Amino acid sequence: MENYNNRWDVSSIDYIGAPAYAKLFRSVFIWMALALAVTGLTASYVANYLMMHPDMFSGGLMIGLCIAELAIVFILSARINKMSFTTAGIMFAIYSVLNGATLSVLFLAYTMTSIATAFFVTAGTFAVMAVIGTTTKLDLTKFGSIFMMALVGIIIATIVNIFWANSTLYWVITYVGVLLFVGLTAYDAQRIKQMLQMYGTEENETTQKIALMGSLSLYLDFINLFIYLLRILGTRRD
Repeated sequence: MENYNNRWDVSSIDYIGAPAYAKLFRSVFIWMALALAVTGLTASYVANYLMMHPDMFSGGLMIGLCIAELAIVFILSARINKMSFTTAGIMFAIYSVLNGATLSVLFLAYTMTSIATAFFVTAGTFAVMAVIGTTTKLDLTKFGSIFMMALVGIIIATIVNIFWANSTLYWVITYVGVLLFVGLTAYDAQRIKQMLQMYGTEENETTQKIALMGSLSLYLDFINLFIYLLRILGTRRD
């Protein structure tokens, strides 16, 4: 499962005022889409390269890439208020490339048809939940602690199952993961909307960083939802 440690802290950001946030809110989804495109292209390129040079594949390299991804997300989450928007954007772009490199193993394991199917199902599900999150009158923030506990539970169960290799637990994690990231998509979309309504009266360094962290959050929701759906819908290569 991909990294998911970007619950950002905006407590130190000065209050700006009443809403005029439409452009910033659109930017959230534009940046997310660009990051997904970079990740997809990188994953495809690296997978094709590894198919032609299988001796270049290294488990140690993949672990190193995962550690680098975790470091970037941690730094962005902890220091977003102290870095420039340009620096944060570059780090997000680097993360997208690194994530594409690690996800290249999916292109090696599954057929392209099943990857495409899982992607379109993910895109449709994500779009529906994002719309629900931004339009519903229900306050989804009260479910935040539940989502976080479920996320921690899935991470622990996934680590345990790496060593246990229990097929039943594998599928329980998979289906719970789908439900969790479907819910998190709506939750994050509403949270981002509320934050931009509160802080986004103008487009400046501060509000752009809020939007950027929102796009990272939704990007991770999409990636994780895709991975879990691919487990269900994917057809492995012979």
